[in-house]
Amino acid sequence: MKKIFILLLIGHFCLAQQTKRKLVWEENFNGKTLNKENWNIELGDGCPNCGWGNNERQLYTDENHKLVNGKLIITAKKEGEKYTSTRINTKSKKEFQYGRFEARAKLPVGYGIWPAFWMLGSNISEVGWPKSGEIDILEYIGREPHMVFTTLHTQDSHGNTINTKKTKFPNIEKGFHIYTVDWSKDKMEFFVDDILVYTFQPEIKNENTWPFNQPFYFIINMAIGGNFGGPKVDDTIFPQDFTVDYIRVYQ
Repeated sequence: MKKIFILLLIGHFCLAQQTKRKLVWEENFNGKTLNKENWNIELGDGCPNCGWGNNERQLYTDENHKLVNGKLIITAKKEGEKYTSTRINTKSKKEFQYGRFEARAKLPVGYGIWPAFWMLGSNISEVGWPKSGEIDILEYIGREPHMVFTTLHTQDSHGNTINTKKTKFPNIEKGFHIYTVDWSKDKMEFFVDDILVYTFQPEIKNENTWPFNQPFYFIINMAIGGNFGGPKVDDTIFPQDFTVDYIRVYQ
């Protein structure tokens, strides 16, 4: 009986901790076009750092996305000899430091596809990458089906970073799933459908290991090919949709 009472107390404490947080921002993609008060649309091939720094093959346009029934749909296409897609961000518009950040999304499939929901440090224009830090809440690559990647990039570990976890979900390509990072001043915890998949909590925190003591902004995109997506692209898969139902921020 005593054990049950203690467990109940722990449960109530955990619930109280969760209920202290409030929904401070949400994007439900209502309306006919993206809200320009929240979003910037990035265009082109990423020059002068062409290929967006990863040898990606797509050209980002303002015509490869649409809002339908409260959902953002990014469509990757093969048009002649070129690939096109969409990349959007909230830089200088919606930036956050600490909290629980989640997106409900449905993945595209196929060899060469690389959709992502991620964040960059707001000081990237001043200090550059990777010193700004990067939080990859969701990355998926078609050449490794059923796998979800959650990753952090810092000055201490970037590119082929050691701060990463690949987790298998056999049904991740079916329907919508929720991708989350819970970010505090001490650690990062990543979840898929409320299942904890990775925790990052370095013992030594400095500007090289923990650039996560500043605001970050969101990025949603679907890349094609590249260093991570893979050098080969299956042209028969196109078009492919990356669909985002909502983004929510709790603090």
